Amino acid sequence: MKVGILVFNEVEVLDFAGPFEVFSLAEALDRTKIFDVKLVGQTMQTLKARNGLQVVPNCSFEDHPPFDIVIIPGGYGAEEIEINNPVVIEWISEQYRSVKILASVCTGAFLLAKAGLLKNRKATTHWMDLDRLENDFEDIEVIRDTKYVDQGKIITSGGISAGINMSFYLIKKLVGVEITKNTARRMEYDIVI
Repeated sequence: MKVGILVFNEVEVLDFAGPFEVFSLAEALDRTKIFDVKLVGQTMQTLKARNGLQVVPNCSFEDHPPFDIVIIPGGYGAEEIEINNPVVIEWISEQYRSVKILASVCTGAFLLAKAGLLKNRKATTHWMDLDRLENDFEDIEVIRDTKYVDQGKIITSGGISAGINMSFYLIKKLVGVEITKNTARRMEYDIVI
């Protein structure tokens, strides 16, 4: 399965790196990789994530493969910059039409909301931004005190490390408990199955 993770300037590092690590390490019982994970930028230009970490996308909006799963991370870049970028919002809308799962981490939910994809759905985001999501997008049922909310094709998760929990949840949903446990063990990450 192909996983695309959106990256942009001022993206929260663990929002994209956590899911990247989880999906990249997941292996079938015969040790073959299950997921092919790519970082996708609007262009191939080097980006500056939060606190100055430099990130180079693997592919751009113009040349990426078709994805089965797309993950939209958050951070200042999502909630204050990319939310005003019509190219990014349109790309997210296009991905929704073709992927099996579109997931957000943290304030990446604001980009899904801006694209109209959370209308009349339940969703969550970082605890510090729940009120803003509720106030700015009144047609969303905001869920508090949860790591992630599964609405079928769309899944939203809470802040930062919740994206790792959501990624394990997706692996369990897609390929089963045993592979999920093996991946968590390899990462030395405590999960509840």
